[in-house]
Amino acid sequence: MPRGPRKVAESGFYHVVMRGNSRQIIFADDSDRRAFLELCCEAFLDEDCDASVLAWCLMDNHVHLLLRGEIGDISSAIRKVCGSYAIRFNAKEGRCGHLFQDRFGSSCIEDDGYLLEAVRYIHNNPQAAGICLASEYLWSSYTAYTGGRGSRLTDTELILGMLGGPAGFASFCASSPSLPYFYEGGCRPSDAEASVLAVVVLEGMGCQNVKLLPAAERGRALALLHEAGLSARQIERVTGVGRNAVAKACR
Repeated sequence: MPRGPRKVAESGFYHVVMRGNSRQIIFADDSDRRAFLELCCEAFLDEDCDASVLAWCLMDNHVHLLLRGEIGDISSAIRKVCGSYAIRFNAKEGRCGHLFQDRFGSSCIEDDGYLLEAVRYIHNNPQAAGICLASEYLWSSYTAYTGGRGSRLTDTELILGMLGGPAGFASFCASSPSLPYFYEGGCRPSDAEASVLAVVVLEGMGCQNVKLLPAAERGRALALLHEAGLSARQIERVTGVGRNAVAKACR
């Protein structure tokens, strides 16, 4: 079945995700992560590329990028990064075949509030996945925003201006979302990503607390998760609520 054309953001802002094929890992160690970031620098900082990276986060089997630019320039840069990185990774790990899943996913961001929520969502991925606090994670652009490493790749000027500087950025990332944020650019989220989404959809409540709610409130929470794109089986896994209760709420 042919793929449809990508949606084009009038604003020029895109939340892009590249995933490992069949959700396999794409980073075996820190040398892989450093190599990937260096390839991103080569592609996005090239004088012929009219696109910039506003935020990024490297997880074990997927990558989040917040990008600004023309979709043609973005697509070209990502193809260069993924192609070169896949060759390196396959040679290093003694594997063959596709490393990344199909084409990258992209979600358009059309207003300032949603742009800031995308920034928070991307940086809070490690925390939502139970790895560590966003401020402690080494492989995101968080430290570029707070005066640490990573500033070569990351264009922080716009977001820092909107949030009032590094302290405002840190405070914003640590606060609860003010509006729901949904990534619309691909297949169903992983369980870790679903946990991130649940915190947004349920206005700060972790998915593990859903089963502790009174029956009526629990049903409404389960329905919201289903409307946000989670399957019934995934809701059952991430909340611990029984299959029958989930099925009833998702009807």
